[in-house]
Amino acid sequence: MSINKYIYPVEINDGVRITYDESPAHMGSLKYSVDFVLGEGAPVYAAYAGVVIDIKSDSDTGGSDKSYEELGNFIEIEHENGEYSEYEHLKKDGVVVNLGDKVERGQLIGYSGNTGWMAQLGPHLHFMVGVYGKSDEEYETVEITWVE
Repeated sequence: MSINKYIYPVEINDGVRITYDESPAHMGSLKYSVDFVLGEGAPVYAAYAGVVIDIKSDSDTGGSDKSYEELGNFIEIEHENGEYSEYEHLKKDGVVVNLGDKVERGQLIGYSGNTGWMAQLGPHLHFMVGVYGKSDEEYETVEITWVE
């Protein structure tokens, strides 16, 4: 379980579906990822305060095949307690924060899109919280503790 308590990174309404197990990517070290299936252009918010440590925003390509995986736009935020959150499949030029920015929980950080490996879900926001081992290759998701 995550130590930090996270808010949902998108506004939840009748047009949003939350799924933990429909994506083939949610296996192994990514097993606690969550997808918010919603239309392109929806505002994405920081789920917890932290520092932006990685971004990609230059792709306009996505598809259902795993070969698209490296083409997804994303934001990664480092939080206290050694936790990191990632927001993936953002739209081209849909990142509104910069590397090194300090963000607050609930702050607008980007817009949902349709980039990268979308599997069969279509446009969605892939969200995960995890910790790193001894290297960047040892990223492991943790079960997210949501704010009640």
